[in-house]
Amino acid sequence: MATKWTIGGDASDPQRLAEFWAAALGYILEPGYDDPDGASIVDPDDVAPAISFLRVPEPKTAKNRLHIDIRVAGPGMRDAASADRMRRKASELITLGATQVREDFYGDQLGHIVMLDPEGNEFCVG
Repeated sequence: MATKWTIGGDASDPQRLAEFWAAALGYILEPGYDDPDGASIVDPDDVAPAISFLRVPEPKTAKNRLHIDIRVAGPGMRDAASADRMRRKASELITLGATQVREDFYGDQLGHIVMLDPEGNEFCVG
């Protein structure tokens, strides 16, 4: 049997990051989690891992070595429909506070979109 696990991340504003990622992933704020220096989000179906954020005093200074990617393109080969799904999701995330960095292509097909969350953490929409 697999072990349940949680992803943890540092943040300047844990509540803001929790709200962003909850909206981005379709998660909810963890019921009963009340800590001014932390926040946690959970899959409402209790299938995917929880994600927690802890307030730290230092700012982000380098590329993150582990990040969350959002997969909306679908399985198999990339096509115009998957590129459209990626671009729609990226636009939605921009309204939530993300920044689009660039689009990366595999040949002539959109492979993924590199983005930054509200605190500058890199992630991709693929």
